[in-house]
Amino acid sequence: MRTSQFAGWMAAAVCVAGILGGGPALAAAAREAAPVAAVSLDNATCLKCHDGRKGKLEMLASNGEKRAVKKVVPGKYAESVHGDMDCVACHLEITDSTSPHKPSTTVKKAECAQCHLDLWEETKKLGKAAEKPRLGIVADNVAAYRNSFHAKPDKDDPTKQMAICSDCHDVHTFDVPPRGTQERKEWHLAVPTICGKCHEDHLEEWGESIHGKEATGKKNLKTAVCSDCHTTHDILGSSTDKAKLAITASCGDCHQDYFKSYKASYHGQVNTLGYAYTAKCFDCHGSHGIEPSKDPKSKMHEKNRLKTCQKCHSGKEGKPPLATAGFLSFSPHGNSHDFDKYPEIWITTKAMVALLVGVFAFFWLHSGLWWYREYADRKAGKHVPHVMTDKLPPEFAAKHVRRFGPMWRIAHLAFALSVMTLVLTGMAVFFPETGWAKSVMAAFGSPKVAGQVHRFAAYTMLGIFAIHLVAVSIAILRKWKDFKFFGPDSFVPNWKDMYDMIGMFKWFIGKGERPRIERWSYWEKFDYWAVFWGMAIIGGSGMMLAFPHVVAAYLPGWVFNVAMVVHGEEAILAAVFLFTVHFFNNHFRPDKLPPPDVVMFTGTQSLQEFRHEHRAQYDRLVETGQLEKYLVDAPSAPFTLASKILGLVLIAIGLTLLGMIVVGFLSGGGH
Repeated sequence: MRTSQFAGWMAAAVCVAGILGGGPALAAAAREAAPVAAVSLDNATCLKCHDGRKGKLEMLASNGEKRAVKKVVPGKYAESVHGDMDCVACHLEITDSTSPHKPSTTVKKAECAQCHLDLWEETKKLGKAAEKPRLGIVADNVAAYRNSFHAKPDKDDPTKQMAICSDCHDVHTFDVPPRGTQERKEWHLAVPTICGKCHEDHLEEWGESIHGKEATGKKNLKTAVCSDCHTTHDILGSSTDKAKLAITASCGDCHQDYFKSYKASYHGQVNTLGYAYTAKCFDCHGSHGIEPSKDPKSKMHEKNRLKTCQKCHSGKEGKPPLATAGFLSFSPHGNSHDFDKYPEIWITTKAMVALLVGVFAFFWLHSGLWWYREYADRKAGKHVPHVMTDKLPPEFAAKHVRRFGPMWRIAHLAFALSVMTLVLTGMAVFFPETGWAKSVMAAFGSPKVAGQVHRFAAYTMLGIFAIHLVAVSIAILRKWKDFKFFGPDSFVPNWKDMYDMIGMFKWFIGKGERPRIERWSYWEKFDYWAVFWGMAIIGGSGMMLAFPHVVAAYLPGWVFNVAMVVHGEEAILAAVFLFTVHFFNNHFRPDKLPPPDVVMFTGTQSLQEFRHEHRAQYDRLVETGQLEKYLVDAPSAPFTLASKILGLVLIAIGLTLLGMIVVGFLSGGGH
């Protein structure tokens, strides 16, 4: 075995012995077994020169220039975590006691990181890991360090790393004080001084900031020092997305209320999804030179805020359009809990919550009672009444009744697909902390792509709605003389709808017969007019959020806070209503089972079902002799099967989306 190998082995043995409690004995054994030159190099011998009492010591650095040799204070070294170790356990290259030393060219100085990893492995082999948990923490820190920015080669000297352990830890005095002690507090506040040895400009900027003044002037332990934002060992290059996300989360550790309101904004939602291209805390407030927003030097001061916004909203290629005046009054941390500061958000949120509670309370009760009534009737043997064929020509019995033309059906399908796409892409942003939201964004590639798909689906939906308005307007104009706004063929609510609703509730509780419904029921009319409300509220707020620079040129910025609340809450209302109430009314009532009802895909329904669902229209058409003009042949078996498959697919998608929303709520997501 070569001398260098033997010395290295013995150094590791000394390290292990020091940690495990057998340091002095094993160190003595190591000195006896080591070469003669190393035997005399005990700590007392080393400290005769290196305790600093004989004046300044110097040595030649790698660049050929002299540099000072750090003195070792015996008392402090003895109290450090390395106090039981021999100097030569780390300084393996020192094999003589002459001045200046003639370092060995075949032996390198021990590496801190590797030594600690070896110690931990040896400790585990000896079964003493539970007794020395701190060694495991150090081993984890070493692993984190090796993947950090500091472990990368220095650009100026690739033979060296950006920073090594001894750059941050004084190996001769290092000893992390216990938590809660005054020493620990002082140690924590001294971190910037250590980091500032390399990062001088950042230290100076931090020292003048609100964080620096709190730390150095007031000794405030709650203020941020370097390690609070950049961590300790797993420090990443600040230009990486991972580092940006980590630093933003670190801000939230102290500024929890502000971080919560930030995460409710679009900027924060994208950040929570794991993408760093939207504004983060330091984009708005700065990084090291952070000042209170009331300070004229602050990036968020009213005189500087627009300029700050325009760094991202610059109008340059690949960037959002140039920020305009209204951005100044936008509240990036606006919330619905503080009426004094954010009255618009408070009022809007309370109104939206009242709307959601009111709509769902009524229609879920309506659906529950309806299910009970039909289930009870089925259990009692009451079946859907058959068509009284004795009053109709025999050939009518096998016919279907045309309910919807081709354009209605195509529009319904396109509308359904666009709505489901909007729900998928929109709810993934609304509930960014859920696992499914992150998976959806990964499938799209990024929130940017998902946003483009979301807007395309929105424009599709708005286009269908506009075409529908034109088509309905033309149809009304063609029948202007005969059209009755409150007539049986109109979607406009009338008094009969109110009586039908009252009659349905009486029937639900067994106090009357089921009312005879006309061409359009009151719940169908609600569905129809709800789309108009949705287009105005969801569509209007969505367009405001899609073109903020245009809106902000004419309106104050707080309208975006209101638009965010309205857009999100109304989207929740629409999605949950569609996938619960609308699905129940059309597919999951006991009289409709098994799903799906395909009338919206085939455009027709059997004469028997038509009479049961729209008895008042059926009677009217029979009495006026107009029934025959609505009768058509039943759709073919393949077309019916295809319609059922399509219906089941859409129902499955809708229920999956509903499940995602429920998971989002249960996980505490959303606003």
